Amino acid sequence: MAGELQPTTALSDALVILGAAGIVIPLFARFRITPVIGFLLIGILVGPYGLGALTPEIKWLTAVTISEPDSLAIFAEFGIILLLFTIGLELSFNRLWQMRRLVFGLGALELTIIGTSIALVLAMMGQYWTGAMALGLALALSSTAIVLPISGTSSPVGKAALSMLLFEDIAIVPIIFMLGALAPYAQADGLTGLWTTLWQGAAVIAVLLILGRYALPVLFAQAARTKSPEVFLAATLVVVIGASLATGITGLSPIVGALIAGLLIAETDFHGEVETIIEPFKGLALGIFLITIGMSIDLKALADNVGIILTAVVLVLSFKALVTGLLLRMMGARRNTATETGILMASPSETTLIVLSAASSAMLIQPGTTQFWQIVTAIGLTVTPLLAFVGRAVARRVDPVPDPARDQSAPAGRVIVVGGGRVGRLIADMLRVHEKPYVAIESDADLALQDKRDGYNVIFGNAARLETLRALRVEDASAIVLTMDAPVLAQQLVARLRRNYPDLLIVARARDASHAALLYQAGASHAVPETLESSLQLSEAVLVDIGVAMGPVIASIHEKRDEMRKQIQTEGALEYAPKLRTSTVSATAPSNVPADLSSD
Repeated sequence: MAGELQPTTALSDALVILGAAGIVIPLFARFRITPVIGFLLIGILVGPYGLGALTPEIKWLTAVTISEPDSLAIFAEFGIILLLFTIGLELSFNRLWQMRRLVFGLGALELTIIGTSIALVLAMMGQYWTGAMALGLALALSSTAIVLPISGTSSPVGKAALSMLLFEDIAIVPIIFMLGALAPYAQADGLTGLWTTLWQGAAVIAVLLILGRYALPVLFAQAARTKSPEVFLAATLVVVIGASLATGITGLSPIVGALIAGLLIAETDFHGEVETIIEPFKGLALGIFLITIGMSIDLKALADNVGIILTAVVLVLSFKALVTGLLLRMMGARRNTATETGILMASPSETTLIVLSAASSAMLIQPGTTQFWQIVTAIGLTVTPLLAFVGRAVARRVDPVPDPARDQSAPAGRVIVVGGGRVGRLIADMLRVHEKPYVAIESDADLALQDKRDGYNVIFGNAARLETLRALRVEDASAIVLTMDAPVLAQQLVARLRRNYPDLLIVARARDASHAALLYQAGASHAVPETLESSLQLSEAVLVDIGVAMGPVIASIHEKRDEMRKQIQTEGALEYAPKLRTSTVSATAPSNVPADLSSD
């Protein structure tokens, strides 16, 4: 009707999703609760079994509900692809090779034992053996999309979970083919189709590895030279989507291609910047995936069968936690690691829903059985964050001595040097002389590459983004040194660092005394003006050359430096005291600062 504003389906769905992200993430972050729960609850609320069921009577609810849940499937799949891609970025081939015993040992044992055991129990309860096997394998899977964002990949719990989840992601393809072969109407060529997919997939993977090793560094170097985040993002998405399509065409899962793309980029100098620039897209896409899981929970069916459904949830979760924990203990894991990992890995997986659908299509299980276990799976996914909380609490009681929470390959207490140019190199040289660990970050791709060739520990990245520094574990750094010759941007970065890390030692290069005063005002622990230091060095050279003893000269230089520092800090309206390091300063800088940091 003319004059009436009817929201289109696409726009109303977009409004719900973006509104959920805008409400859930900040609200749950405020209370330090994972947003996973929030997205799942939003899915239940706006889905076809929540407010969506009331839309025939209350028309305006169509604007705040998801009218076509199936239309979100492609975005949910994209979220899983980006998740596996970022996992690959964190791994690298070297680390994956080091984990081979866990992936193909622990991962294979966990899937086989849990799947077989559940299948035997279901068979004894009357389920035909082919359907029981399908259900056992489906329920044995755990959620990559929910578990890894909770556990990370660097802690002992994260490493154990990652190894099992990687094997499950690899095994999903043969599982799907096996279900097709077990179908009552399956033809004899089912096994042939599996072998065809495997050899074609292996060939595609080999091509990806060869092309990626030689082409990716060139591609990202060219993208970095443009200094355009849009170009860098486009190059990243081309690689991820291209690799996923390549493996998907052969019959392998697209997530295999995404994982390989991440592993290949992790071997380049651009992995940090790629990880930073893709993070917002991954978070939003995963949020959409979690909303779709919430929408799959049929509240009416749950209410009608609440007793038996909750019993099935408790039994499945308890059995998986027990078996996983025992396997980890047998392989030498600490009691707290085994306990926490077992409880966290107890929930089913998003791929459980895929396997259930495949088993139903192959007529291995009845539609009613499929719906029952789909609800069990959705509930299990919903309570995964609660399982993580329970796992940590129980682990502390079982073994109060904590495991290291970080990957020791990146030593805590290292110095982060922002800028790999002339000044940054000199600082790195002095740190190496005194055997202090450091990492330098440089936004100029060519300069970063040259520094790396010259033996410096430098990575490509844009330190103007705080996410980049977080990826370098700035919270564990002993100090951060800003060497770039960009006064406004340096002042802005100091203020942001001080707000987020009140105890961090921040040493910044300043152009002159006035700039140093502004840096102190922004929260710098030390600001070193170039003009002051050059004057002091000239004074030292003159005094020594005209015959003054070196000792008194050095003492007077230090005294003069302290005097000038007091004066600069006073100009910055600060008290001269060690508490500078712990002060929280909010400073503003013009919004038109450069988007990158490069050093001389």
